[in-house]
Amino acid sequence: MKVVFFEKANFYEPQKDWKRTSLCNEQEISIEYFIKPPNHASPEHKHENAQILVVLKGKMSIKTQNSEVILSQNDCVFIEPNEIHTVTNVLSEISIGLDIFVPGRDFNFWLNKLK
Repeated sequence: MKVVFFEKANFYEPQKDWKRTSLCNEQEISIEYFIKPPNHASPEHKHENAQILVVLKGKMSIKTQNSEVILSQNDCVFIEPNEIHTVTNVLSEISIGLDIFVPGRDFNFWLNKLK
């Protein structure tokens, strides 16, 4: 068993006020808690990992090349591996989510991508 205490977990800000915290960083699965600032959109991107995004608070738009959906608290979406997408906080206040990646994704994904 591996325990991660949120207050001691690895975290960083890929962009101003966009905060990501690693809750699990294993080869088989990784879980990241994130705070999206008001009206923030992630850059369009893709990754080889399947992704499940769960909205814990607020509202987020998930846009792919073929569709767009707005999720509210407790809604989730499955994003296929290598599917190009953008995640946007559609509110003028913070939204909070949980990203689950299978297999696990390098926690520094955004630091490496935004260099």
